[in-house]
Amino acid sequence: MKTKFIVNDYALIWNLLFQASISENIYKIKQYLWETYRNEYNLTFKDKISILKDYKNFIPSNDTIYNIVIEKKEYDKIKKQAEKYRIEIMKLWDKNQKETDHLLNEIIRKELPNYTFFIVCKELNVIDHPVKSSLVIGKSINKKAPLNLLLEINMKIISNNLKKYPEENKKFKNAIIELAVLNEYATRIYNRSCYLIGKPDLLALKRQLYPYWLMYLGVKKENLNSYMMRDKIDFDINKITYNKELQEMNLEEFIDFCIKNESTIIKKTKEEVI
Repeated sequence: MKTKFIVNDYALIWNLLFQASISENIYKIKQYLWETYRNEYNLTFKDKISILKDYKNFIPSNDTIYNIVIEKKEYDKIKKQAEKYRIEIMKLWDKNQKETDHLLNEIIRKELPNYTFFIVCKELNVIDHPVKSSLVIGKSINKKAPLNLLLEINMKIISNNLKKYPEENKKFKNAIIELAVLNEYATRIYNRSCYLIGKPDLLALKRQLYPYWLMYLGVKKENLNSYMMRDKIDFDINKITYNKELQEMNLEEFIDFCIKNESTIIKKTKEEVI
């Protein structure tokens, strides 16, 4: 997956206007625009997808709002901060993601498209994926755990490059994406088990899926016990049918398998998983 990191005026301004206000000055600018140019403001809201789909050739139907914001000193300051943040994100990506891309590919077994990352200000606290192959990133880098941002970005990308599932099956998709990125990928790059990390409402389901997830990863039956000890997740090996075919699947196929066999997976593990 090749990536581009850009700061685009239209994308940055759109997010400043329609995400939560990042400062008192931005709030006042938004209020002024809403009260003075309400029709134009409403038209600008519709630009979100068009900007990201073809940012090089995007021309707003009405550029009044954009021109007013660009002329503000506050915007000039914010854009400079976004440019600085873009460099930080690029360095983080180049230092870590490029070196570990092969690990992620080994886990998901699915080719990802090239991406354009639209960098906005980190104070917006947003990672948005409204358009295929484009991601809006504006979130602080945790100095103590900088790779956490890469994990979050990867989860968003993978989620949006898998097929859509009915509402009743989304829990499987979300749980397995966590297993792939937040747990297995993180375990490999941190060189320590990260299997007890994740959204609390998905932990129980992930524990139930765990034996089949190890089979998907290609862990041999005789090695299952050592993985259980490593990850502190227990199950009765003798009550689980080892399925070699799982290691031939990609992530989407594995999700489909788990959904199709939900009653068997949950029934066999719900009382024995600790």
